[in-house]
Amino acid sequence: MNFNQNETKIDFVKHRKKFFIFSSLLVLTGLIFLSTIGLNLGIDFESGTKIELLAEKSLTADLVTDKFADIDLVPDNILLAGDRNEMAYATFIGVLSQEEIVAVQRHFNETLGADPNISTVTPTIGRELARNAFFSVIFASIGIIIYVSIRFELLYGVAAIVALLHDAYFIITVFSIVQMEVNLPFIAAVLTIVGYSINDTIVTFDRIRENLSYEKKVKGFDDLARVVNKSLVQTLARSINTVLTVVFAAIALLLFGGEAIRTFAFALLVGLVAGTYSSLFIAAQLWLVWKSKSLQKKRFKTAENEA
Repeated sequence: MNFNQNETKIDFVKHRKKFFIFSSLLVLTGLIFLSTIGLNLGIDFESGTKIELLAEKSLTADLVTDKFADIDLVPDNILLAGDRNEMAYATFIGVLSQEEIVAVQRHFNETLGADPNISTVTPTIGRELARNAFFSVIFASIGIIIYVSIRFELLYGVAAIVALLHDAYFIITVFSIVQMEVNLPFIAAVLTIVGYSINDTIVTFDRIRENLSYEKKVKGFDDLARVVNKSLVQTLARSINTVLTVVFAAIALLLFGGEAIRTFAFALLVGLVAGTYSSLFIAAQLWLVWKSKSLQKKRFKTAENEA
């Protein structure tokens, strides 16, 4: 296959070590933040109570705090929502007692004229949700590696999974740094990114496989590097255009979607950037390194047999 000479002006393969170093620094940064600060787990994964308030007039965080103080309660977090901030979400780490819940219902029915919506997550439910979220990511990864291995080969599948884990870890690291609440919408965003990223990775791998089929003979690293670099350049415009369209939608959700989906939108935005980066600069580069070593081993074994 004849490639346009302009396609070879960008040499991604030459900078592969820089990409690996950047990702290694990311892993180290994540380990530091996760081991010191940790994640800001919401009540979806820790026991707690969330109270949704609705008023006819605008609410403020100070006003909501004062109203809870009237019944000797102090919320751990307050979020305002609605066009006029007529909604408020108050969360408490730890489950409120039945007496406290009754007091909240009575108090806000009298002061705001509407019954609050109260939801409680017990420690058992929190652990179960966390476990289910973990297994959902694991099962998705196993399914992906099986699919990619069957469609391509095992090395493609392993490289794809490493890229996916890289994306998920990047999102977790960012959430640890900014201390945004980790809840069920966060898990939904991670699974969404897993699907998006693997699609982008498969497109790149498909182009690599196609370009390899046009090569008369692939002897080693240099031949593979040439094919991988040309494939990355060919899919670069497609990857950028695709991610930009989704990024615009994620930004719109982040700015105008309200508090209920803000975590989802932010995680989606971070994951889109990480997914595009890993598909182009991690998955393909890892496959290149591993494939070249595999060819080297085959040549060595062939030479031994001939000797």
